[in-house]
Amino acid sequence: MLYIIGLGLDKGDLNQRALKVIKKCKVIYLECYTSSLPYKINELEKVIGEKIATVEREFVDDEVTLLKQAKKKNVALLVYGDPLIATTHISLLIEAKKQKVKVEVLHNISVLNAITETGLEAYKFGKVTSIPKWQEKENYQPKSFYSVLKQNLQIGAHTLLLLDNELSLQEAISYLLQISKEQGGSFSEKTLCVACSCLGTAKQKIAYGEAKKIARLNLNKPHCLIVPAKLHFVEAEFLKRFKVK
Repeated sequence: MLYIIGLGLDKGDLNQRALKVIKKCKVIYLECYTSSLPYKINELEKVIGEKIATVEREFVDDEVTLLKQAKKKNVALLVYGDPLIATTHISLLIEAKKQKVKVEVLHNISVLNAITETGLEAYKFGKVTSIPKWQEKENYQPKSFYSVLKQNLQIGAHTLLLLDNELSLQEAISYLLQISKEQGGSFSEKTLCVACSCLGTAKQKIAYGEAKKIARLNLNKPHCLIVPAKLHFVEAEFLKRFKVK
């Protein structure tokens, strides 16, 4: 059987049910490409009392080895946050059903509810999107995330931008500025943004200010960027505590 288990945001977020399931698994994998962990893998191993094997995107996307093993024994795939936030794992569920492999999903807290720590109202968020790291040599410069930002702003919705593991806040904001200039958009160095780092952990940091100031910050990963739409007065008041000087 295959267990796809959400780790939550901190190493202590695993509940008793998840720990009990992990104990009965013969193989424990940790996918380490969806997001960076805010702690070391050996710290997680101490929590669960078991050794963990890290796997990259190719291993999970290929599905062959993972599902072949799950046909014969209990296998755990640990995922940072909630396991079904990443579409890769939806694909895994579909393939498992085709191959008649039993699967159980154990959910956990994710960045999608932790962003309320900013004081921004959850129901005012629009489409969530990701900013991948551009690869100039391969001419890989996707820009669809900016279209999502524009769509959200048109309906007065906040935008959550999830940053690639290898992407810095400075790079993410430079992408937004470049695309906005190319397309005659409204994102500028003075656009107010919220940067979040290590949400849900003791190392959590939240910063609010103009894009040019946020770009100068050096925050721990995992981190994300929020471009708010028009703020409710309560949201505006709450965000003051995170204002960058």
